[in-house]
Order: sequence, then structure tokens, then C-alpha cells
Amino acid sequence: MTETLVQLGATLPAARGPISAVVLDVLRGRQGTGALRQCTVDDGNGEDAQLALHICYELHYRGFDGVDAGWEWDPELLRLRAELEEAFLADLRAGVAGGDDVAGELDALLVETVPGRGLSHFLRDDAEWWQLREFFVHRSIYHLKEADPHAWVIPRLHGRPKAALVAVEFDEFGGGHPDRVHAQLYADLLEAAGLSPRYLHYLDDVPACMLAVVNLMSLFGLHRRWRAALVGHFTAAEITTGPSAQRMDGALERLGGAPECRRFYTEHIEADAVHEQVMRHEVVGGLLEQDPELAGDLVFGIQATELAEQRFADHVLGRWAAGRSSLR
Repeated sequence: MTETLVQLGATLPAARGPISAVVLDVLRGRQGTGALRQCTVDDGNGEDAQLALHICYELHYRGFDGVDAGWEWDPELLRLRAELEEAFLADLRAGVAGGDDVAGELDALLVETVPGRGLSHFLRDDAEWWQLREFFVHRSIYHLKEADPHAWVIPRLHGRPKAALVAVEFDEFGGGHPDRVHAQLYADLLEAAGLSPRYLHYLDDVPACMLAVVNLMSLFGLHRRWRAALVGHFTAAEITTGPSAQRMDGALERLGGAPECRRFYTEHIEADAVHEQVMRHEVVGGLLEQDPELAGDLVFGIQATELAEQRFADHVLGRWAAGRSSLR
């Protein structure tokens, strides 16, 4: 087992445009906070904005090596983060249908097109080992902090949905066993695949569409106003992860992946079958009983999750179809 989870901060990434460059300069002490007011956010879903947002959010997780922890609540940095969030939310809202039919949205997640043509289907049936390793690199940005963003919703719930969500999170964090923490299982997967298990080691290598998948969770988690959207995100993830994990295990079996690689996915096949029911009936059902007006936010969380994941899959499959790497 690796010692990945002992590592604290990550290395600051390279800038991807003027906004992220200013944020990085300010955190390094090369410019004052007044420079943050000169930033203009035009594309909330672009490389520059998504990286800048990811840097701002990371200050609430483990932070960065050499960056003072006090930056987490700096007013000027928070003001810029709010502008980045509004642009990101505007892009997400423009890409989803909306509505308040929670049951319909969750039912739709259980229906799979036959034959399937998604990213996990390609990885199971046709991918080469280098493509699977690229996929591992992408998802490391998510899975090495798996379950952390969802923990923010716990104090924003009460009663039945709170108790049920904590039960799911307990499993995500290994049920009291550090070697079974899902983030640790992914670190073990990376090491077994010949990749670095270090936290955010590949931040410079992944595109905006992958950062957006993680930023979405952080955005929902850090705002009480979006608590129901985070529940929707978590529920969508638990419903869809089981079948995709089964396909990923099939890909690893076909390509001769190490047991440590397969363990991460087999753990999700078993766990998420139970989590799906708990999330849908106890967490979502309990939350809607307490506050039916949150149905629209739940739907938004589900749809935004599917949108972000589809954009990521389209990027990866598009690059591979063109004979190119999906990494930056």
C-alpha cells in the first residue's frame, strides 16, 4: 500500500491563461491582491477559468506546498472565485433541461442503451493499455479526493437524510480501515499501473473538462444554497458507478491489469449497488419529504453531473478517434 494519503499539499500548477496566471502570482507573493480585480471572466468553462477555479477550491482541501493556509478565506480571492462560479453555473444552466421530476431523472439513469457506446464501453471492449492509463490519469484528479466534496453536505442536512448519507460516506472512507478508503484504493491502482499515486500529481496534464467534473462537486459542496444539488450529484454518481465499474473491471481483466487495479473497481461494484438504494430512498426521499421545494435543485445536480461527465467522455473519445492523446 502506498503512503499517498500522508501527503498534504500539492505542487502549484502552470498557468493556462491570464486569470490563472494572476491567481498563481498572488499566491506566490509576486503580485498584490489588487491584481485579482483586473481579471475578466469570459468563458466559465475554458481552460483558464476552470484551472483558476480549481486552484481556489483546492485551498479548501489540502492546499498547495508553500502557500499560506490563510489564503483560503482571502476576500479578494473569494470575490474572484464567485465570478468564476457564476460563469461556470451559467454555462451549466445553458446545457441542461432543468425541471423538477426527480424520480424521472433517477429512473433515466438506470436505463442503458444497447449496445452501449460510452467511454467505459470503449475501454472494456477496444482500448489499449496506454488509453486505460490515460483514463487513470484523468480520474486521479477526482478519485484521490473521492468522497471529500460530499462530506461538506453533512452539516447541511438533518434527520433521516443526514443519517443515511453519513452511512454511505462511512463506506467511502473505508469503514474505519485506512487501507480501504476509496481514495487510497485509487492510489494503489495508480501505483500498480506504473503511475504516480501522489495527490494532484497530474493536475497539469488533464484538460478543463476533467477539472469541471471535480469543480462541480466543490461548487455544490461549498455552498449551502446548493446542498440539494450536491445530493443529486452524489446520487447520480452512486447509480451510474456500479455498471461502469463492472465494465472497467472487464477492461482490466482483458488487458491483464494487476489485482490492485481491479480492486478499486470491484469494491465499487459491490458497494454502490447498496449505496444506490440508500441514496435514492433515504437521502433523496427524506430530503424531499422535508423540503419538496428542493426538487429543482436535485434535478439540476443530476443533470449537471451528466453534462460534465458527457463532455469529458466526448473529449477523450474524440481525441482517441483522431489518433491523439486525450491529455494536454
